[in-house]
Order: sequence, then C-alpha cells, then structure tokens
Amino acid sequence: MFLALDRSGKVALAIGILAVAIRLVAINQAFVDDWSWRQSDVAAIARNFQENGFHFAWPQIDWAGDQPGYVGTEFPILPYLAALIYRFAGNHPWIGRGQAVLLFAVSLPFFFLLMRRLLGNVAAGWALFFYSFAPLGVMASRCFMPDVPSLSLSIIGLTLFLRWTEFNRPALLLVAALATSLAILIKVPTVLIGVPLAVIAFERFGFAALRRPALWIFAAITLLPSLAWYWHAHRISEQFYPYHFFGAGGFQLERFSWYWRIVRLTVWSSLTVALFALAMAGVLAGRREAGSSIFRWWGGAMILFVLVAGYGNRHPWYQLPFVPIAAAFAGIFCSAAPRFVSRRSLLRAGSVALALVFILSAYFMGKLFYRESAADLRSLGLELKTTTPAGSLVVTADYGDPTALYYAERKGWHFLEKSGMYNGHPTDSAAAIADLEILRLRGATHIAFYSGTLWWLDYYREFAEYLETHATVQADTSHYKIYALNATSR
Repeated sequence: MFLALDRSGKVALAIGILAVAIRLVAINQAFVDDWSWRQSDVAAIARNFQENGFHFAWPQIDWAGDQPGYVGTEFPILPYLAALIYRFAGNHPWIGRGQAVLLFAVSLPFFFLLMRRLLGNVAAGWALFFYSFAPLGVMASRCFMPDVPSLSLSIIGLTLFLRWTEFNRPALLLVAALATSLAILIKVPTVLIGVPLAVIAFERFGFAALRRPALWIFAAITLLPSLAWYWHAHRISEQFYPYHFFGAGGFQLERFSWYWRIVRLTVWSSLTVALFALAMAGVLAGRREAGSSIFRWWGGAMILFVLVAGYGNRHPWYQLPFVPIAAAFAGIFCSAAPRFVSRRSLLRAGSVALALVFILSAYFMGKLFYRESAADLRSLGLELKTTTPAGSLVVTADYGDPTALYYAERKGWHFLEKSGMYNGHPTDSAAAIADLEILRLRGATHIAFYSGTLWWLDYYREFAEYLETHATVQADTSHYKIYALNATSR
C-alpha cells in the first residue's frame, strides 16, 4: 500500500507535503472563524472530559447553565483524545486542529492509490491536486471538527475495500470495515460511503455479492457500532437538559432559494468555479470510464442527501464529500485532455495555466473561510474569565455561538433561551426581561453582550433601563459589555 516512488508517486508526494504544510500555517489559531461555534462546542466537550472525569459516553457542553449539559453527539473519540493530550501538553488549539490535519495527511496516499487504480496515473495526480487545495477541504481539514477525520477514514476504507475485491485478503477487509465503521461513528452522514462501496461490490461480484458471508460481516462491523452508539446518544438527549441531539432536525426539505444558495456557495467558494467547471467537464468526458461509476453514484447520493437534509446543509461542511468527488471528475477531464490537444507544448502550457487559475481562485475564496468573525466573542470570553468568579453562570447574547462561554471557561445560557438553545431576538423588551428573570431564578449571575448584539441595548430601551436598575456594569467597551446582576435582583 505504500507509494512506489515512480514519477507519478514523486509528484503525489510533493503535492501531499505542500498540502499538509499549508494546513500547518497558524495551526494554533484561536477558534474565531465563521465556524467558531462548532469548534468551540467540540473544544468544550474536550475540556469537560479533562475537568470532570474522562467519562467517554457522557459528553458535556457549556450552555446548559446550572445543569451538567450532557448531550447526544457523534462518537466523541476526537475530543476525548484531545483531552488526554491536554493532561500532558496543556490546552492548545493546535491539538484539536492537528487531529484533522493528521487524518487528512493519512488520507492522501489512499486517495491517490484509489484514483490511480481506477483511472490511471494522470487522473490520480490531478485529482490529488484538486482534493488537496479545494478551499472547503483546506478549511475543514484544520478545524477541530469531526468532518475531515470522518471523510478521511471513509476514503481509507473505500480504498482498502477495493483492494480486498482484487486480492481477497481478509486483513484488508477487516481494516476497511474498521475504518469505515469509525468514519460513520464520528459523523453519521458518512454512511453515504456505503453507496460507492456497494458499487464496487456489485461491479466485482454481481448479485452474488448478496450471498458472500464476508460482505455481511463487513456490513455488521461497519454499521452495528454506530447503531449502538447513536441509540445511546439519543437516549442522553431525551433524558438530560438541554435535550439536544447534534444534527437533529437537519432532515427537512426547503424552498428552492435555499438550495440555490447552497449551489452558489458550493460552486463559488467551496470548490471554486474552476474546479466545478472541470468536474462537470469530467462527468461528460468520463462517461465511458469504468472507474468513474463509483464517483457518479457517490455524487448522486450526495445530491439526494442535500435535497432531503436541506436544513442540515445550511452548514457548508456537510457538502465536504463533494471535494473528492469533484476532484475525481476534474482529474478525469485533465487526463482526457491529450485527446483534444495534440501539441505537447500547448498541453503543458494549458496545464500550468489551469493549475495557476485554480490555485489563485482557491486562495482568494479560501480567505473567506478564515474571517475572524468571532474575535469579539473570544474577547468577551477572556474578559469574563478575568472578571467573574469561578462558578459564575453567564447569560450571553451571542446568536447561539458558544465561543464566549468556551473562552470564559464558564457555564451559562444563550440569550434568549429555550431548552438551552438560542431562541432568536426578543420580540420586545418585556420578552427579554421575562427570559432573563427565568434564568436569574436558575442562578444566572451575569449577562453579557458582544459587538454583534450591543444594538439590543439601544433598540430595547425598557430592557436597557431594567439592566440599569437591576445590574451593575462590570465591563464596557466597543467590543462587549458585561453586567453583574445585583444581589437584590438575584
């Protein structure tokens, strides 16, 4: 399974080294980008493992206020491993981010081998190039989130499964099953990898695949652990406040404009227009390529998933599998280019130009993902950590982003709150006061606003007046404002 360092292998190695190096830039960056809320949740679970005992099956978040905050989540192996490392290295963002980078790096040779086996050296090299530098993939593979680790494990499992169908070695099938099982455990939508796996099985064995005990064993190893874990996670979400199951409610059809927005973001920023155009050309150019059927079926399954889970796909990382799919089809088109361009000099010049256009577009689109949109939430959190006593319960007007609570190292609630979840803007001052009173009775000691919600204090005048008489300003800057609820109020 190791890369033979022929010419194509050396090119793949160079691409892989550069891809990993790019992801190591600012690897210790705080969780302040547009995906801060998701990373802060995972990081909070890791810290709670470290501080509250390493109870693997009971992950805890920070926004359940006076309750323990047990929630139903994906299999929490990533925050658990991070918590173990915290004990020796301290709590640093690079520990969580590094998990995604590491598993992405491990996936590179497997993706290259998969493509080379199915479509040849040229297609494999180009596909690896696009897979390595697509903006969505670059961003996600340096985030403390389960998505890239899950995708990477699924690619490993897919590659090993293909090798098993060729060599019939039980060890290959076992490792493929374990990798795929872990991929689904840590991100349940990854179960869609079953579609290309089924394509491989039926292309190799036909309907006789249904009579092969090895494939039934593979299915059992792949699926049964996930069924057991997600049953347990669902039970937790039913029994404990805030009664939350990560990803719940995602399977919901939406209006056309919703899907059109997903398409535009995927084409424009997640993949880039260049990669999308090449992928579409590859879909047409590779109609007769036997190896392309895996990616056609996988792509079709993903399109159906986006339609059915329309609401869940408001998060761009749910479209992450489109990166290897688009990369594969773009690689197919690039490998077919000699059929249309006979002159070697033109082919080389076109290849260089194509690579430059993609890299430049990936750079400028990728910058959009790195916006530090949650910097003020982090500043608020650090101020809360400094100015509030340990054990304080903080109400944060944060649009449901737990970044402030994470950096404050405090428990609390989003404001407004309903069953622990952010419940939108107040309809009026009376609604804001009523919600705060409920939380005050549950032990809230402080309420805080950041730059994105400071306008509430101007818009809801009666609420601001209530705070002036029932709370004391503890910190007031252009980035945040913190009130300590008066003792008489509490």
